[in-house]
Amino acid sequence: MSVKEDIRSQIIGALEGANFPINTPQELFDALPNGPDTTCKSGDVELKAADAGQVLSADDFPFNSAEEVADTIVNKAGL
Repeated sequence: MSVKEDIRSQIIGALEGANFPINTPQELFDALPNGPDTTCKSGDVELKAADAGQVLSADDFPFNSAEEVADTIVNKAGL
């Protein structure tokens, strides 16, 4: 599994049980198990939710699924 696929999978797993749509960065942080401190790791790559929040813009919201969140974050983070 590539780093991108691994991180994507971890984001989806972290959002299991989240209520969608997610309309704001704060709602996204609230949906994660450790809020902005939620961290995904793969090999030497570590991505904190707070870091991911920096690559998202208002135009990215609302998110309608965990897959949509994961795809947007890994693409914007350049993974």
